Amino acid sequence: MTDADPTSRPALFAGPVDLHLHSNRSDGTEDPAVVVDRAAEQGVRTIALTDHDTTAGWADAAAATAARGMTFIPGMEMSSKDGWRSVHVLAYLFDPADPDLMAETSRIRDDRIGRAERIVRNISRDYPLRWADVLEQTDPDATVGRPHIADALVARGIVRDRGEAFDGILHPREGYYEGHYAPDPVTAIELITAAGGVAVIAHPAGRERMSDVTLRRLIDAGLGGLEIDHRENTAEGRAWLHGIAAEHDLIITGSSDYHGAGKPNLPGENTTTTSMMQRIIDRGSGSAPVYPVG
Repeated sequence: MTDADPTSRPALFAGPVDLHLHSNRSDGTEDPAVVVDRAAEQGVRTIALTDHDTTAGWADAAAATAARGMTFIPGMEMSSKDGWRSVHVLAYLFDPADPDLMAETSRIRDDRIGRAERIVRNISRDYPLRWADVLEQTDPDATVGRPHIADALVARGIVRDRGEAFDGILHPREGYYEGHYAPDPVTAIELITAAGGVAVIAHPAGRERMSDVTLRRLIDAGLGGLEIDHRENTAEGRAWLHGIAAEHDLIITGSSDYHGAGKPNLPGENTTTTSMMQRIIDRGSGSAPVYPVG
């Protein structure tokens, strides 16, 4: 171990580390400060707020972590598409004012609103649902998406919960579904990296496993890491990802993907090692962690 080895330096943060949590600034159900509280209750000491295509919750989350003596890692989950397949790219420590990245995420958010309106219009042909119902379930700063439509369906008494909404009315087979704009994952990774961020592919080995060819294409584009310890990744998929990570010296993360009442996931159910967290900190240059004072 040498002085150049980041693991030889005292860390300014503490574990456990959970790098994938959502608030009501996108499709979570709780304010950023409440998300921090829930993480703290589960013993998590370092968190990243990774709302979809937005940094709107950063300030509130950073203030809440500071109050609890926790570390906040600025993050985001950026939407992208590889053909028909949705690919989510977690971004850490990027510059939130980078013009190219912000222009792209703004385009994604704007199209999500139009897409959500189209879905509601389709549903309203058969069910008593209005766009106003969706807006009542959406925080003013939130990235509007299907979870908000699901919440509106629940509020109207049309379904019992989000799960029933996604298994039924919001499932593509029901015919109400509409697509939305998202860039190619290579573009997303390049934008994140150019903004000083670290790009990590979210849960790429679930039931719809990413192909080996696609993953290697993303590595060539500058991918920094893989989210391996996640409840949606299969055991076989995790083994495959560990092999890829070892071959290319990629960062390995583990996270909860917490959404509040929207999913059963709990903060800290999967975590990232402190050595991998330090690698992200050492690599990211667009923004800085918010460490506890004292």
